[in-house]
Amino acid sequence: MTAESMEVLGALDKAKTQWYHFTTIIIAGMGFFTDAYDLFCISTVTRLLGRIYYYDPATGKPGSLPPNVSSAVNGVALCGTLVGQVLFGWLGDKLGRKKVYGYTLLLMIITSIACGLSFGNSAKSVMSTLCFFRFWLGVGIGGDYPLSATIMSEYANKKTRGAFIAAVFAMQGFGILGGAAVSIIVSAIFRHAYPRPAFQVDPIGSTPHQADYVWRIIFMFGALPAALTFYYRMKMPETARYTALVERNDKRAAIEMGRVLQVDFGDFASTGNMNPVAQRVAAPEYGLFSMQFAKRHGLQLLGTTSTWFLLDIAFYSQNLFQKDIYTAVGWLPPGKTMSALEEVFRISRAQALLALCSTVPGYWFTVAFIDIIGRWIIQLMGFFFMTFFMLILTFDYYHLRGQPCPNNPSKYCGGNHIAFIVLYAFTFFFANFGPNATTFIVPAELFPARLRSTCHGLSAAAGKAGAIVGAFGFLYAAQGQHTGQPDPGYPRGIGVKNSFLLLSIINGAGFFMTFFVPETKGRSLEDLSGENEDAEKETVGSQSHRDLSTVNPV
Repeated sequence: MTAESMEVLGALDKAKTQWYHFTTIIIAGMGFFTDAYDLFCISTVTRLLGRIYYYDPATGKPGSLPPNVSSAVNGVALCGTLVGQVLFGWLGDKLGRKKVYGYTLLLMIITSIACGLSFGNSAKSVMSTLCFFRFWLGVGIGGDYPLSATIMSEYANKKTRGAFIAAVFAMQGFGILGGAAVSIIVSAIFRHAYPRPAFQVDPIGSTPHQADYVWRIIFMFGALPAALTFYYRMKMPETARYTALVERNDKRAAIEMGRVLQVDFGDFASTGNMNPVAQRVAAPEYGLFSMQFAKRHGLQLLGTTSTWFLLDIAFYSQNLFQKDIYTAVGWLPPGKTMSALEEVFRISRAQALLALCSTVPGYWFTVAFIDIIGRWIIQLMGFFFMTFFMLILTFDYYHLRGQPCPNNPSKYCGGNHIAFIVLYAFTFFFANFGPNATTFIVPAELFPARLRSTCHGLSAAAGKAGAIVGAFGFLYAAQGQHTGQPDPGYPRGIGVKNSFLLLSIINGAGFFMTFFVPETKGRSLEDLSGENEDAEKETVGSQSHRDLSTVNPV
């Protein structure tokens, strides 16, 4: 890094917060709104898909997705997300953030619409095409993680960088809320237009033929917010840090940043006074798999990958327990007592309430305090309280939930249902005002510009590996321990209570792995990555080269 690069990047670090920063938050954040919408809206329609395509009159129960189909529909997008995080993370460093940024959003738009158009007349064909399109939807979603985080970190000044990156990620909360809201609205409209009796009154008539349009509309609506910001994403300039540090074009970095940010680079942008010797003499650049990277950033990468992995096991598996939580507090009656569209409405309403009361506030608490408290403290505190509340849920589970009612075993009598839902909500609150946000922010700050997107992608991919473990593993683990308790098609598991205990241990492990992650608050990206240290070596090398060139030959 040359002295000119340091001048450009130093000006960005000291730049005042401007309108373009907020514009970037919206442009990048709409991608995360779409990410969360598409990943979480599946939970509002999963039971509807079971009623439509897998109803078996012999069971006397509403149709439900078989275990393998449920795992595929819920998990295939997570697998695609993992692939997208690694692939687009690498491409973001290889080709530039701007060149590949628009393609992730375009892929999400196309595949969101395609999911709603999943074709075929049989359950097998519809589920197969839905899984195919959701995999590629996941690839687009995954690509958005490293690129959005890296772009926002490289645009921001060091004083408010954490809040800006957190604000981009916080759009996930609105995406979860938006998915639930759309599901509520669409199901309410169809309920009003096509009223149907409960399943126990008319098993076949409880699911109208028009219900097949409901889940398709909900999926396709996810393309709208992404489409609204696609044009603006394509018009964004390349980040100054990538242009200056990776492409080594200080003049263009200054010119492009000067167009969108009111930053004073002196006469550098107009004259381009670049020292040619300084440009030629550079410290050797180390790669991702080099010993130098391992010495400088190996433990940091271990910290970012392991904490994200452990966090996502807990975060994504918690969604599996919502059915028991909602049933226990009376938010979700037994399926037999509802029509198909009423069930969609009630599940969506419960998800919206939980998001509104715990998930969304948690994200924005992080935005408000991350540049005051710091990333490390927030992450440590989040893991601690997640562990704490999970342990309470574990050891007081039956007292909080209550026991099956004698005249209706599908309901729970006694217990403290208000405390149950509050404790459960607090685990989500401290996940979002904690490691769910910080594990996204810190990898975008620690690593050199030429490896930043790749390392963030690897950290995020480790998280999605944890999400796959949580979504698949705990889907089976949380099943009842005794015969007759597991859902149809599932083997016996360890039960919800023991699953909470296991998640407490996982959260505790995340607490201790946080000690491998340094604090990044208030420091420039170049200080954190060691690029300023490299710049000093370049400057020494440049000076030595100039001194030798001025020596007269004997």
